[in-house]
Amino acid sequence: MYAHILIATDGSELAQKAVEQGLTLAKTLGSKVTAITVTEPWTAAVSGEWAVAFPVEDYEKAAAANATKILASVTEAAQRVGVAVETVHIKDQFAAEGIVAEAEARKCDLIVMASHGRRGLARFVLGSQATRVLTHSTVPMLICR
Repeated sequence: MYAHILIATDGSELAQKAVEQGLTLAKTLGSKVTAITVTEPWTAAVSGEWAVAFPVEDYEKAAAANATKILASVTEAAQRVGVAVETVHIKDQFAAEGIVAEAEARKCDLIVMASHGRRGLARFVLGSQATRVLTHSTVPMLICR
């Protein structure tokens, strides 16, 4: 049914539940798995006075270290389930755009990710990455709450 599943994670507790769901589904279906985490561009993450206090080199080191930690957690979960996983750190992109582009480039046929369930004004103003991926991707999605 799904030959190649892309699992997107930001390392949060909720995203970890989506990782586990995606890996379990992959095990059941015998699917290939690619897990990704996306790091926003420095200019989007750091602005104004913070830019002086947190230079781009420091941001990139911290982002890489965090991505390594997040993807190591996915690898450990995959090993527990008995699924092979390729992990990828997408740098300098906004999460939704990075997820959509990677799913298309790797010809994935399912995207698994968490919904953070924002409410009220935050949902209206910020939206959610899952909603953005759903809006811009032609690849089917499994959104875990």
